[in-house]
Amino acid sequence: MAATHTVSDRIAQANQELTRWEVAAGLALTAGLLIGLLLLQQPLAHDGLHNFRHAAGVVCH
Repeated sequence: MAATHTVSDRIAQANQELTRWEVAAGLALTAGLLIGLLLLQQPLAHDGLHNFRHAAGVVCH
């Protein structure tokens, strides 16, 4: 049977494996994405992703 991992287990593992620079880079990337989504607004982001999917050959609705 597979072991069950809890959030606490994952945080403890991340504390052991990640350096401060990796955590800082992850937080900066997350903040940048959130700010980008906030500035783009949802309809514009949706249209951009929709057009990207079509350009990549992904069939939508």
